[in-house]
Order: sequence, then structure tokens, then C-alpha cells
Amino acid sequence: MTDASFEDGREAPLNLGALEAEDLQVISTLIQDSVLPITELKWQRAQRRFALLLNRFRWEDRDAAQARGRRVERVQSILVFDNVVSVASQGVDRSDPDIVLSLLSVEFKPGEDAAGEVILTFAGDGAIRLEVEALEANLRDVTRPYAAPSGRVPDHGA
Repeated sequence: MTDASFEDGREAPLNLGALEAEDLQVISTLIQDSVLPITELKWQRAQRRFALLLNRFRWEDRDAAQARGRRVERVQSILVFDNVVSVASQGVDRSDPDIVLSLLSVEFKPGEDAAGEVILTFAGDGAIRLEVEALEANLRDVTRPYAAPSGRVPDHGA
């Protein structure tokens, strides 16, 4: 019997949780350059939950795809934050349902005890701030991967 390798798991859907800032950094790396229609942001006040349905670029598969000469992929994923007390946004116009957002990063700014703020940063200087009693996030792939429509790896011109 041999140990499993990283490559053995690359086709499995992601299902990751974050209870600490370091955990959320991993999720942030995996959701960088996700795109979503503004209509796929959901604040469920009664459940104290904020969710986003993302079209996530599969960074974890990029090198394997390029090495094998196949197209890079995206997958629909849901990113859920629980224990959300309030939501505020800046530079995010919810009045136009045709707007498509590009998510750049997610970070946690700790406050008192376990509380803090989750900051979702979008291209074009938009941001959403979630005030949370405690950090609890989950990223889960909900569809099979599909070929990225652009056929290209996102590039920030760095």
C-alpha cells in the first residue's frame, strides 16, 4: 500500500472550512478571481448567514491542466459565512442585476474575543464587510468543473 499523493485528490470537489484567520487565507487563495453575478449574493439575516455562489477558477488544477495541454477550468462553488451580525458594502451597486463581480480576496480582521470583520474585496474598489460574532466559513464546490470560457489563467498584469 502507498500513501496518497496530492495529485490523487485534484479531481475531488473542494469542501473546506475556516475557523481561524489562517484558514481563511487558504480559502482566499482558492477563490481569487472568482466571478459572480451580483444577484448571487445572499444575506439571510434570520439565519445570520451570508452566502455567495461563485464561478471559481480552479487554481489547484492550473499546473496539471497546462502540463497536460487541456483547458483550465472553473467550478461553481458556494462560500458561506455563519454568525454574521451585520453586512455593509462600499462601491457595490446592487441596483443593476446585470453587474458581474470579480472577487479578489477575503480576509478576517479580529476584534474582541472571537468576533471580528470579514472583508470581501472585489475588483474596481468594491468591498463587503461582514461583522461576525466568530469566524465560521465554508467553501464547497457544488458542480463539476467546466472549461473556463476565456480559456486563460486570470492575469493581473503584475
